[in-house]
Amino acid sequence: MITVNLYYTGTNGSARRFAQEMESSGTAEKIRAEKGNVRYEYFFPMNDPETVLLIDAWEDQEAIDVHHASAMMKTIMELREKYDLHMKVERYVSEELPESDEGFVRN
Repeated sequence: MITVNLYYTGTNGSARRFAQEMESSGTAEKIRAEKGNVRYEYFFPMNDPETVLLIDAWEDQEAIDVHHASAMMKTIMELREKYDLHMKVERYVSEELPESDEGFVRN
């Protein structure tokens, strides 16, 4: 699995309005329904009211490539422009939890 953390930053609450429009318009739900999408969720950092974190996870690179080539990306890019957002991206490839860490996880 590949997880991408996207930090959207704007001004005067624009990042939160972007996330709200992604949800209310049904765009986020359509992305969640795409083949290979594992997670698509917005979060609000407590120490930065002008940033929204999107955790976006996919089964593999092929699923990401198909998503990036979809018409959905045009919608997302238009909304980014509408709200004048800037982005920081972090990308992670998942691995199994090592046994040595399991004792620190409360299930």
